Amino acid sequence: MGARPSRRQVPEAPRVTLATLPPELLVQVLSHVPPRALVTRCRPVCRAWRDVVDGSSVWLLQLARDRSAEGRALYALAQRCPADDDHQDEFPFCALARFCLRAPLGRNLIFNSCGEQGFRGWEVEHGGNGWAVEKNLTVVSGAPSQTCFVTSFEWCFKRQLVDLLMEGVWQELLDSAQIEICIADWWGARENCGCVYRLRVRLLDEYENEVVKFSASPNPVLQWTESSCRQGPPY
Repeated sequence: MGARPSRRQVPEAPRVTLATLPPELLVQVLSHVPPRALVTRCRPVCRAWRDVVDGSSVWLLQLARDRSAEGRALYALAQRCPADDDHQDEFPFCALARFCLRAPLGRNLIFNSCGEQGFRGWEVEHGGNGWAVEKNLTVVSGAPSQTCFVTSFEWCFKRQLVDLLMEGVWQELLDSAQIEICIADWWGARENCGCVYRLRVRLLDEYENEVVKFSASPNPVLQWTESSCRQGPPY
């Protein structure tokens, strides 16, 4: 009779866990995690993971992995204008982490731009019957909300301060990379009410000294002429 082949148990290979990875491999692994999950889920795991998330290496790898033209440009900027973390006492994360989390380039930095949250985030000065927030008379395609700020028969002002550092742009990037700041706004009138509109923008340094200023005063809309919204060209 033939002998039955022996079945020898092969010892299992030791399991490799993330806790046993050397720091440089841990950085590579965590760099594949989306930015918000890195901060909210990975950072609280342990001290080693916290140190990785609080450092710049994992965020540089995230920028390097974006091979689009914009991604390559951002990575080049990050290398040419390294982030200075002198402001880390004021912000919870390093400058590159804030940049990846907030993604400030290419998005609207104005908070509550259409009044969908009332006047939250705005400092207002009332004239006449004051400011109000109403539904758009006509649908504005592409707007984040179909609401708008409405003035009355005297000058009404509203202003908002945008902290570029808080939005994720670090100081060296502002000073050296020549980032383009685009400004545009929607405005219009009702048919039975004319409209005079002015836009003023100031760029301030960290001491709130004026660096650059810009203003636009389009031609007024006369009463009984039109009732549509128009967008000022990007400036």
